[in-house]
Amino acid sequence: MKRSTSMPGQPSPRSEASAQPAQSLFKPFAVSTWKSLLSSVLLVLLGIGLGAALMGGKGVSAQTTATLPQLNLNFIADVAQKVGPAVVRIDSERTVRAPAPFPEEFFSDPFFRDFFGQAIPSIPRQRRQQGTGSGFIISPDGQIITNAHVVEGSDKVTVTLKDTRSFDGQVIGSDPVTDIAVVKIQAQNLPTVKLGRSETLEPGQWAIAIGNPLGLDNTVTAGIISALGRSSGEIRVPDKRVSFIQTDAAINPGNSGGPLLNAQGEVIGVNTAIIQGAQGLGFAIPIETAQRVANQLITRGRVDHPYLGIRMLTLTSELKERLNQDPNSRILITVDQGVLIGEVIQGSPAERAGLRSGDVILSINGRAVTTADQVQQEVERTEVGSTLELEIERAGRRQKIRAVTGSFPAPSGG
Repeated sequence: MKRSTSMPGQPSPRSEASAQPAQSLFKPFAVSTWKSLLSSVLLVLLGIGLGAALMGGKGVSAQTTATLPQLNLNFIADVAQKVGPAVVRIDSERTVRAPAPFPEEFFSDPFFRDFFGQAIPSIPRQRRQQGTGSGFIISPDGQIITNAHVVEGSDKVTVTLKDTRSFDGQVIGSDPVTDIAVVKIQAQNLPTVKLGRSETLEPGQWAIAIGNPLGLDNTVTAGIISALGRSSGEIRVPDKRVSFIQTDAAINPGNSGGPLLNAQGEVIGVNTAIIQGAQGLGFAIPIETAQRVANQLITRGRVDHPYLGIRMLTLTSELKERLNQDPNSRILITVDQGVLIGEVIQGSPAERAGLRSGDVILSINGRAVTTADQVQQEVERTEVGSTLELEIERAGRRQKIRAVTGSFPAPSGG
């Protein structure tokens, strides 16, 4: 094999020959390709720098967000723990007279006495009726708000606290018009609820109910505020004068009188009604109404509700057309909105003021009214003996009438 004869330090002829083309190839690579490669490297480095800056910004943002107050996912449990001790169970007993299946004279007749002999059946005329509801403590000395129908007609009331202590309850007062009652127990240093405001509520906010549905004590349910301002007619209790809160928090028999709470654990309503056969439809009395009524019951033992003494309908285009086209109707309506008086109660403040059937109420004290519920609310916000200025339409002519509110007649017993 022929070896290279080049001297040390000197390139071999083969190496020198091969180096020539390599050098000629390297020069253009160094001039153009390296420039391109360098540009690419610079772009990559620039991209990495920008990305690091952006990531750094996100890191700062994430760190800032992490320092903000975190949502308490256990707020319902916290509310239940805080308010639960002030929610009570109310058991009531009343004596009711059972209707006899036969007239009393039936077994007094000699014919039937001879027929039955000494085996005349003994039919009880009275029986004991028991009921269960809820309530909440508003003062350390044992004042409790509940529903009127929970204690209505009761001759024995027992209040049981969450810690299982039981007390005899005394009904201080009851108002069937708003379905609010106050019960008093003899105790001191009791846990109390904190009253909130329902006037600031909005649909979609949290709602928490605590009570004793179906005898299941200390039950907590949660949902949202579904709607506000539901009228008594809409929820099928036309004898009440309340603008109700609607919620989908589960409310069942036994919840009546218990608190409806906001996410802070403040009482915003008194649970009172459900619509039979419906799901997720519960209703509560706004706490402002409950508090106003309770204060009157505590101080006076009764509540005076202002009233005018009219039966009314919300005026609609269909009602207007029907009345104007009826040949037997003596009513002429020219306005499109308002509240139609259908009847004036004899001897009422409305009759004394000169209101008539067929009048259309347009405003009260300068505030326009377009529904019957609005008229009721305008009257309810006044005191007994207040003067209301009503703008009405009568037979196509507008006029103003002053009416002095009276006291709503108490429902007759029996």
